[in-house]
Amino acid sequence: MEHKREYMKWNSLLVALSVLFIGRAQVLDHVEPANWWVGMEHHQVQVLLHGTDIAKYNVDVLGLNILEEIRTENPNYIFLTLETANKVAGNYLIELKDKKKVVAVHDFKLIDRKPQSKYRSSYSSADVLYLLMPDRFANGDPTNDSSADMKEQSNPSLPGGRHGGDLKGVTDRLPYIKELGATTIWMTPFLEDNEPVYSYHGYAVSDLYKVDPRYGTNESFKDLVSKAHALGLKVIKDEVPNHWSSKHWMVQDLPTSTWIHQFDEFTRSSHRTFTQFDPHASKADLDAAADGWFDTSMPDMNQKNPLLLTYLIQNTIWWIEYADLDGLRVDTYSYNNKEAIAQWTKAIMDEYPNLNIVGEVWLHDQAQIAYWQKDSPIGAIQGFNSHMSSVMDFTLHDAMMQALGEKNQGWSEGMVRFYENFTQDYLYANPQNLLVFMENHDTQRFNESYPDLADYKMALSLIATTRGIPQIYYGSEIGMRGSKEVGDADIRRDFFIGSKPEERQSSQEEYYQFTKNLLNWRLHNSVIHKGELLQYVPQNNVYVYFRYLTPEENKTAEPQVVMVILNNSDNEQKLAWSRFVEGLHGFEKGNDVLNNQSFDFEQESMMIPSKTSYIIQLHH
Repeated sequence: MEHKREYMKWNSLLVALSVLFIGRAQVLDHVEPANWWVGMEHHQVQVLLHGTDIAKYNVDVLGLNILEEIRTENPNYIFLTLETANKVAGNYLIELKDKKKVVAVHDFKLIDRKPQSKYRSSYSSADVLYLLMPDRFANGDPTNDSSADMKEQSNPSLPGGRHGGDLKGVTDRLPYIKELGATTIWMTPFLEDNEPVYSYHGYAVSDLYKVDPRYGTNESFKDLVSKAHALGLKVIKDEVPNHWSSKHWMVQDLPTSTWIHQFDEFTRSSHRTFTQFDPHASKADLDAAADGWFDTSMPDMNQKNPLLLTYLIQNTIWWIEYADLDGLRVDTYSYNNKEAIAQWTKAIMDEYPNLNIVGEVWLHDQAQIAYWQKDSPIGAIQGFNSHMSSVMDFTLHDAMMQALGEKNQGWSEGMVRFYENFTQDYLYANPQNLLVFMENHDTQRFNESYPDLADYKMALSLIATTRGIPQIYYGSEIGMRGSKEVGDADIRRDFFIGSKPEERQSSQEEYYQFTKNLLNWRLHNSVIHKGELLQYVPQNNVYVYFRYLTPEENKTAEPQVVMVILNNSDNEQKLAWSRFVEGLHGFEKGNDVLNNQSFDFEQESMMIPSKTSYIIQLHH
């Protein structure tokens, strides 16, 4: 070991001298990844070298074995696979040579991995995700609102333009998120998006290794995560393996003709992603969904290309390791080639076995969504396993947007929609790990459809107490509205109003206090995090369910039980307690956690006021 350290000391000196005397800007434009870590599961690292006509040069790597060297039809690329197993941290010189003359060098760094990095914890049903869009959340540094290197400049007056929010704005307001009772921050993409217009959403990434300068730097993102961790908050990254920006330097100079899906004329995805598992689907329909472009500015990536797939895997691992991330959300998961995206997911999970990954599978049938969850019994029918631990419960969102507007319960209308959604949980490998939500950055604002605070209370009470991982969207907690029909910018309005009560209007304060009280109560109740769900068929538009832990599960003498009552009727309704004997588990009393109202279950019945939510902790 001492010999290795001495070797690395001299090697680092050689690297420094080589870089000083040779330079590299004139030959090498990109080296990705620029570094890696020792002790990784993914220890055979594919390094992409890019520069004009570099394929004519020979390559040496001082101190690392080159396992494979690939030159594609584009002479501007060389792909090296390097073995990093059993190596020590330090600089390893990559040299490009013209015969014996060194024309370019790169000091490829191997970095010591943090202890226990592999077994990092992640978000779970004990958490609450807070979704925000960096450009619209808070402007912490007005000096970076525009950048000379970026095509689109700041224009807050343009609804779909850049408005100036940034990573510093998020960092400065971490205490606000903490106080609200959220535990995990999900930001929409913050990497460079150099499209000339409509770039604020970030889903057209033009450099996968660089934070957009209008948001900050790689270091400022790392700082955000570190400060979040210091407050006990987690941070997850929004991954977009399905498509890149048309302005990505690699799309402008394709490594191979098969790097992206190409057509004679622009071809948009059909969005019919159920063809991925349709046993009767034609290849034409399958290709139309999986290979078509998401938009004119978002070319569809061909993950069947092994060089690209490895690039995507390594980029995700790089960000997790670099920034110490706590999990992932994956955009448009079901639009990818399903075998390739399963390989991508498995590689991430092999590196981080405890990591939670939630995929966007925007479908409207439980069986179709369940297909994409790890170890799905439905996927197993076709021999498919996505390895992705969580999916988004879009059918619950569908029910939410319909049920609360139906004041008269029919056979399958009103609160029955919630009940029927949960009857389908047998289709999921792990319903406790589903992401549940009222809205997100792509949907109608909940408070636009339901501007009554009572509706918000019912909706938040449901997602905060049912099975799964609740996710709220920035601004919901102050009653923010926005219409999808007006446009995406209207559901992504500028937010930050301040963290002090005096900065909020009285109506906003009501929303905020309800949200804060409920989420902070949820933080400390394991029965909500991991308890069983027992539900009753709704009657008269009143939905009643219980979350409970048995004494064995709870390691106590008695069960732990919470009862939830949601009355969506315009009239008060009578509840006979005898119907709920099974759920009451022998408890005679309870207290509503929202307003401290007392309940006596030894009485025969109780009148439940119209449009009322109760979350009741049971006791003797």
